[in-house]
Amino acid sequence: MLITILILQIIFVPLISPLAIGFIKKIKAKLQNRRGASIFQPYKDLWKLLHKDEVISSDASWIFKVSPYIIFSITVIVGASIPLFSSVLINFYTTDILVIVYLLSIGTFFLALSGMDTGNSFGGFGSSREMTISAMAEGGLIFSLLTMAIISGTTNLFEISNIGLFAFSKSILSVILAFIAFFIVLLAENGRFPYDNPDTHLELTMIHEAMILEYSGKKLALMEWAGANKFIIFTSLCANIFFPFGIAQSVSLDALSIGIIVLIIKIIIFCLIIGFLESKMSKFRFFRLPDLLIVSFIISIVAIGLINQL
Repeated sequence: MLITILILQIIFVPLISPLAIGFIKKIKAKLQNRRGASIFQPYKDLWKLLHKDEVISSDASWIFKVSPYIIFSITVIVGASIPLFSSVLINFYTTDILVIVYLLSIGTFFLALSGMDTGNSFGGFGSSREMTISAMAEGGLIFSLLTMAIISGTTNLFEISNIGLFAFSKSILSVILAFIAFFIVLLAENGRFPYDNPDTHLELTMIHEAMILEYSGKKLALMEWAGANKFIIFTSLCANIFFPFGIAQSVSLDALSIGIIVLIIKIIIFCLIIGFLESKMSKFRFFRLPDLLIVSFIISIVAIGLINQL
């Protein structure tokens, strides 16, 4: 049964991630009085890209060519190393908070390198902006998760999700503040509003899209798929670390079924919130973004300071 859970952990993130992106786009379309594309359109787009030829710049090095495979592989590894619908798999090598954070940072590093590799000016400034945002979001990401680690007494994500809401209720204010800080970072790390517009190709506003502008065909499909995987990873962390209810704590079929259903419901709720936010607010100017990320960092520090104080 443990092998089955591990296989489900590996395939769940890449299987469901395009659907989540399509669902958000559908929500935004409905809120803007548009019909919008089907929620399964991202699957069709990936299938189309996987069957297209590639055009690679003559200036591109091996970094440009291998980055999509590295980035996609990292998202699959991280997706299998975080608590999704079960907390029974405890792998002490890749399930630690810092290991997860820095695996994701390696993916961001190669994404930025690939953006600069061809010498494209758009890719260069996209990479510069991405690394600026990522560096400033790092503090809020680590300290928001550290808050939960201090409360639960472990840095293992599966053990944190296994603690339960009762233990977190003793420091409920710290949990709420850490959740707010993490949600701000979630938007930043995934290029959502108000940091970036995931649907834009305007030269002066795109950040993530600028870095993958030179990609085409199969490599572009992997980059887009990896971005969707990363969104599900952050959403699942947010759902199961700060709201650890419904997650299976045994290997029974009933517990796993409930865990999967509850996780899907949590993801739908987060997609609804993000879709609503993106329909009601505009993208911030780039020089306003550090202020928001600093707020996330400060909130995380305050959350740590308030642990067991109330």
